[in-house]
Amino acid sequence: VQLQASGGGLVQPGGSVRLSCAASGFTSGHWIVGWFRQAPGKEREGVSCVNIRDGNTYQADSVKDRFTISRDNAKNTVDLQMNSLKPEDTADYYCAARRSPFIVMITTCEGTFDYWGQGTQVTVSS
Repeated sequence: VQLQASGGGLVQPGGSVRLSCAASGFTSGHWIVGWFRQAPGKEREGVSCVNIRDGNTYQADSVKDRFTISRDNAKNTVDLQMNSLKPEDTADYYCAARRSPFIVMITTCEGTFDYWGQGTQVTVSS
């Protein structure tokens, strides 16, 4: 499995940015793909995750109503649209994937994500 993240950069508070994760190599099973972030001195946080099979999503409380995750199964991409950005959203963002042998009924960012892409930096600053 390979994950390639793109997007990010410097954006002003209140602005928007879109991250994209191109995925390849998924085998059979049930896959969850998510975006995680880590700011300096802070623990890694699961921001938003999507069930590739049914499209169900999870958003952390800190980003609800501001960030939207979506997947395009034809293009094998998972995007994170980030709106109304705040300085506290500044972090390195990573896309990650995990496989479940069972149908996932409730999508979360919990569990062991075995596959990680490289990080992309998002800086929210005026």
